Order: sequence, then structure tokens, then C-alpha cells
Amino acid sequence: MKRILHKFFYPGSVAVVGATEKHEKVGHAVLRNLMDSGYKGKIYPVNPKYRKLEGLKCYARLKDLPMAPDLVVFALPAANIPPMMKECGQAGVECAVVLSAGFLEAGPAGEKLFEELKVTAAANGVRLIGPNCIGIQTPQTGLNVTFAPSMPPAGRVAFISQSGAMGAAVLDWAAEKRVGLSHFVSIGSMADISFDHLIDYFGTDSRTACILIYMENLSDARRFISAARAFARSKPIVVLKAGASREGARAALSHTGALAGNDAVYEAAFRRAGVIRVQTIQQLFDCTQALATQPLPAGNRLAIVTNAGGPAILATDALDLRGGALAKFSAKTMNKLNEVLPAAWSKGNPVDVLGDASVDQIRAAVRACLHDKNVDAVLVIFTAQNLTNSEAVATAVVEESKPVYTKPVYTSWMGLRSVKSGRAILEAGKIPWYPFPERAVVTFMHMVRYRENLDLLHETPADLPIELADINRTGARVVLELARKAGHTQLEETESKKLLASYGIPVNASYLAKTEDEAAAFARNLGCAVALKIESPEIWHKSEVHGVRLGIETEFGVRQVYRFLMENVRKKRPDATITGVTVEKMVNTQHELLIGGIKDPTFGPVIVFGLGGVATEVWQDRAIGLPPLNMALARHLVEGTRIAKLLRGFRHLPAVPLQELQNVLVRFAYLLMDFPEIREIDINPFAMSTDGGIALDANVTLEEDPVEQRNAYDHLSILPYPTQWIKTVELRDGKKILLRPIRPEDEALEAALVEKTSKESLYFRFFGFVPGIDHKMLARFTHIDYDREMAIVAVIEENNKPQIIGVVRIVGDGWRESCEYAILVADDWHGKGVGSILTDYIIEIARAQGYQKISAIFLKVNNAMRRLFQHKGFEISAGEEGADEAELVLK
Repeated sequence: MKRILHKFFYPGSVAVVGATEKHEKVGHAVLRNLMDSGYKGKIYPVNPKYRKLEGLKCYARLKDLPMAPDLVVFALPAANIPPMMKECGQAGVECAVVLSAGFLEAGPAGEKLFEELKVTAAANGVRLIGPNCIGIQTPQTGLNVTFAPSMPPAGRVAFISQSGAMGAAVLDWAAEKRVGLSHFVSIGSMADISFDHLIDYFGTDSRTACILIYMENLSDARRFISAARAFARSKPIVVLKAGASREGARAALSHTGALAGNDAVYEAAFRRAGVIRVQTIQQLFDCTQALATQPLPAGNRLAIVTNAGGPAILATDALDLRGGALAKFSAKTMNKLNEVLPAAWSKGNPVDVLGDASVDQIRAAVRACLHDKNVDAVLVIFTAQNLTNSEAVATAVVEESKPVYTKPVYTSWMGLRSVKSGRAILEAGKIPWYPFPERAVVTFMHMVRYRENLDLLHETPADLPIELADINRTGARVVLELARKAGHTQLEETESKKLLASYGIPVNASYLAKTEDEAAAFARNLGCAVALKIESPEIWHKSEVHGVRLGIETEFGVRQVYRFLMENVRKKRPDATITGVTVEKMVNTQHELLIGGIKDPTFGPVIVFGLGGVATEVWQDRAIGLPPLNMALARHLVEGTRIAKLLRGFRHLPAVPLQELQNVLVRFAYLLMDFPEIREIDINPFAMSTDGGIALDANVTLEEDPVEQRNAYDHLSILPYPTQWIKTVELRDGKKILLRPIRPEDEALEAALVEKTSKESLYFRFFGFVPGIDHKMLARFTHIDYDREMAIVAVIEENNKPQIIGVVRIVGDGWRESCEYAILVADDWHGKGVGSILTDYIIEIARAQGYQKISAIFLKVNNAMRRLFQHKGFEISAGEEGADEAELVLK
């Protein structure tokens, strides 16, 4: 696939089918753009109406060309395109861009054409970009097969746009502003090539440093997240996602459904993938400039240096609104500022140096802020004033930023004519400037969130068993099957609680009373104050029909409330089937929380956590996450809400056991992962107190017609821990070792393996001296995407503690064509068959995952590795710089 995509962006020859001399036609615009942009390859106009076009020989059909073109661009009516795919196949064409509209956007007839195009293209071996797009550009080579009026200069930013009109507008803006692009691609309706293919390609493209995306929707969420996670650490991905309004949220029965609009789920997915999300085109390019010129901030603490108070106040407001913080200066910094600034300076942050401050004073203030450990970034605001020279201040800022390049510097040079030359100096010095301070703050906070997302990718979670031992999947399956047999997709509360209890989620037991006497007997047996709730599969929000009564202490009260609930609810909901009244003991409720799950149409199961109770939709205090969860991800989900501050303890309110809550969220994620037929779950409220948590009410809705899945986790957008690859094997000496996929919690064990491995073994593994492996590197090894990477660890028990004695891994490309192999075995276990067993197992996994070949590079002097490869059937060839290459074709 990489070879195919390379032909799209670096073709040696291009055919334009539908080229014409008519200026108002797309075919003419594409041909002229290609000829006028400096493209050096061969150009073939194709149109049976002409013999020559623009001085070039014109061909009647693709089969008449002297050679198979690397790229074909179609500018024809939509109905003519599908039949052309067969002609492409016969001519040996592999790559086509379909500019034509009239497909998905054209109603049922267009949808039929779209499916026909996909089928015929695949059948004839043609890969497509489009339809309904404006084409692609590679400015460096002059490739411009668009009908856009402009092409920007060459640069290091790749821009992918789902909207042709938006793409054309941005190209025009970028050309005017001299913003360089490595590639531009308009993907249109994505009949074939989509975001994930292009992220994989640009992610490995040395000419691309940053990827910008304008997105309207996703067709394959898992592939997008997998591709984005693979490159987010090394190449920033900035997404402008359209359709953020809550009008797009679908109607749902539950609180969870009302809170989990599709756009909020996109936000959660971007965060999980390490993607930067922006809200405007301006922010798209502001972030790009900051990423290209400045390091990422370590945190959200900003120091503001200004020669005007008003703009600093606006900047502070913008910072507070977006969750940033003004840095609190150290005593040393305050002393330095008092020493160098006028006596009337602001005496804090923002640092208002006053309008008559000299260049040296502004320089000293910037320097002091940059050297303060409590400061993560500095924003310098300059307003045009007669007393201070814009150019001199800009020069000072550039010079002061160089020695401490670990901290970003942003500037706002306010004004126009009088600050123009100062802005030019900042730009030349790679200091981003903004006309207004709020824009600088927004950019800073985007960088902060990006850093936080990357840190989340690297964070080592607290340990949690791979398979929670007390999860009873069989029991849960029985509950769901019985509900299906009973003919209802809406579980009763007692059924819902049985389902949760099967996963070790604490529930307040419900006893279904179908008569007044049964209710009284249940209350008597509980021996405490009770709650009575109406039970009906049609009634989710019981309080809306006055179907709940709390704190009933006497048998007389229970009987009286039972009669009231049955009579009252029958009047309010005569259509509902009422199966009885549930009786539960009263529970201490310090905090009412919501834990919910809903199946999103794009991303599959989604977890919603936040403030619960009847007013949950009013307060809108919620955070959204995607399964699977570990303890670290569960903690971040909780911390994403305002209620988290109360849960940690606030004033007279004691803290609740947050680890227990996180454990419940992890278990809840397992439930959503294991049962794709669950459409919605509401646990509301989930009561938390100092004693722990318990589900007081629960509702579950199943899919009416569940879709059969080929694989257990096809409904998830992130592949969970692959338990199918856990097994125990026996070495030649009878010693048993556990083979299992690596997990984030293994960081300490992986570090111990490295520490116990000799310098020679590490040299062979890493092709050089390894002074030590830090947390970031270990996190990269242990936090893997099981969709495109696999690492198997060999584990033994020593003194009742697990110990990793070896690890083998494959890292695949995004297209399952090839994967790269690497292995490390602890020195004490050399010669015992560990390396052979690990290699056999990873070959088996690579074959099962559909890879076509495994490749490896090893040092020529590593004879043990050479023997292993030869024994396993690898073909060895001479490499470069002291290394050889090994390759195994997988049948």
C-alpha cells in the first residue's frame, strides 16, 4: 500500500481523463494546473473528441496510451466512472483520483453508483481517492491535479480535507500567506483511501513534520485511532472536526444517551489517540506554527509579560476560561523583577512593565520568567507606543528565548503598521506572533492539552489483573439470554443488577414484590428503612412518574406506599407493563454519580461518568471515555469532571475511596466490551461514600436485532488486551513459563529485564551502547496498539513474584504487508530455548494477523541471531554498515 500511495503523490506520469479545451470545465482546469505548476513527468490528456490539447497529444482511451500511467485523474460525469475501472485494470492503472460529484450526495441513485464504483475498482485492482473531491497536490514536485486556483509553496505540513470547497479555500489562504505544504489531498466521499491510509503514509514520510485534517465524519473509527496513536508521539496530528453542535446528538432513552452526543465522543477519541482538536481554521494553522517553532509546554502555568494592562487582563480571562493557570513566581524571581523593573510595576503575574519600560527592562522580565521553575511558558504582549521600539523588543525576545529552548515563548504584537517590522523579526527568529493575546492563549492551551494527551499515552497504570478473577461472564450471558427468551430488550431492574453483579460491580439488592404482602415481607426481612420503586421495562426515569419512595421505616408505610405506587403509576402510564415494586434497603448516599454506557454509531461502546441523580442532564458534568480502560485511564475519566474535586474531599466532605471507583469503571468497561448486544446502560445513581460505592438503580437496553460479529471485539474502536495469546509452555528442562502479550503495567518488570541484561546483549538488541532506558522509552515498549503491534513476554515466578525473562515483538505497517521483528532474552536464560519458543510464537501471531512477511535487521557479529534466523527459515541477505537483513515470507 505504501508503494501505491507513493505513486499517488510522486507519479512519473499522469493521465487526465475528461481533459478539454472548454475553460469552464473541470477537465481544463486540472490539465492547466498540471502543466503550469512545474510538474516534470509525462502528461496524457484523454478525450476522444480531441487529437491535441494545450499542445499535447490527446488520446481517445486509456488503452491507447504508450504506457500505463502512474496516476489517472477522472473529470467525467459520475455515471461514466464505474465502467472506466475495467479499462483502468486492462491498462495496468493502479491509482485513480475521481473528482466527479454525483455519488453519495446525490440520493439513492448516487449511492448505487458509489457502491458500483467501489466494487468495480476493487475487482480491477484500482485504488481510489474520491469521489467528489478536488484532487491532490505535492508542491515540491509541481504535482497539481486539482481544480483549485492556488498551490502553496513546498513545506513540511500535510493537509487532508474531507471537503473540497474547504480545501480550496485553505489552499488559497496558504498560498497567499506563504504557508508551505508537503502534500494536499482532498479525500471526498472516501470510496477507498481514507484518513487512516494517509496518516500511515504521511507518518512515515520524511518530508512531512505535521498532519492537518479537516474532518466531517469517519468511516472506520478503529483504523483511524490506530493510525493516529501510532504517529501522535512523533508527528502532531491537528484535526478541525465539523459538526460540533449538540443538534447532532441522537435521541436516546437514557441520561447517558442525552449526555453522550456524537461530537463529545469524537472529542474523547481524539484525546485517547493523542490528537489535537481545534475549532477554527485559524487555530489549525496557529497550532501548526507553534508546533513547528516551539517546544511543548511541560504544564499549564503561563507567565505574561506586557507593556499594557488591558490586553493582559483579556489574556488572563482567556487562560482561566480554558483551564490554564497564571504561574506563581518564586521569591527569587520576584526579587529579580523588583530589582530591574520600575517601582510601579504590577508586583505579580501578569508582569506589567508599564508603557515607558525600556527594552532592557522587558528583556530582563522575560529572562526572569523563563528561568523560573514554576513557569511552563511565557507570553509577551507588546502594544505600539512611542516610547518603546517594536523591533528592539522583538530582537530581545528572540535572543532571550534561545538559551532556554525547553520552554515555549509566544508573543502578541498588537497593532499593524508600527509593529510590522517587529513581527518580521519574531517570524525570522521562529517565535510565533499573534495579533491579539487571546489567540496566543488558545494556542498555548492546545499545546498543553496535546502534552497531556501524550503523557496519557505514556502513563504507567496501577496494577490490575489481566482477567479479573471474579468476573462471571457465564452468569452475565444467562441473564441476557433469559431476557431475550422472555421477549424483552429492556431489562427489569433486578435483571440489570444481576448483570452488574456478575462483573463484580457492587449493587444494592432489589427484591421484586408482586403483591403488597410480598413487599411487607421483604421489608421485614431487611430489618431497616427501605426504598420502594416501581418496576416496569417501559419506564426508565421512575421519578418522572413519581415511582420512587425513600426512607420507609414501618410495615404499615410499606403497604401504603406499595398501593400508592401501583395505582398512581397506572394512572400516569396506562400503556406501561408494571411487573411490581422493588424493595431495597436504604443506603448512605454522600455523592450520587452516573456511570453509563451507550453504543455510538461511529465509535461503538462509550463510557460516560459524572454527576448523577435526577438533575444530571441539567448540570452536564460528565466525562466520556472509550473502552478498554485501565486504572490510569479510569482515574483520568474521573478527573475530567467537576464532581472529582468533591470526591477527593472538600471542606467538611471527606474523601471517598477513589481506587474502588476506578476499579468499578474498569469492570464496567469489560462488560461493554464482552457484550456487543448491549445498546445502553444507566447506573444512576451510583452512590459513593467513605464506605465505598454501590449501584442503587440500573437500566439496561439490548439491541433489537444484534449484528453477528466475526470477531469478539469488532464493535470496539480500540482493540483490548488480546487474552487469546496467553499460554503456558515448557522448556527443555521442564521449567514452565507463561507467554502473554505485554501490558502497560509491565513497565517495572521490563526495566528489571533491561537491568539484568549484559551490555553485549543490549548492544546486539539496540545496535549501540545503551546508557539506560527512561520512563518514556519503557512506556513506548509497554503501551502498544495491539491492532498493529505485538510484544510477547516470557514470565516466570521467582519467590512468588513475576519476572520477565524475555520479550519478542513485531511492529507492523498500517496495511498488514510487513512487520519488523526484535527480541531480547535475559543472559541467564540464553541457550535454554526461550528465544526459539518466543520466535515461533510471534511468527504464529504474525501469520494469524495477516502479515505477508516478517523482516529483521541484525548485526553481522551477532552469530546467535543468525543461527536462530537460519533455523526458522528466514532468508538472510547482506545489509549496510555492519548489519545483515533477515526476511521470512509467511504463507
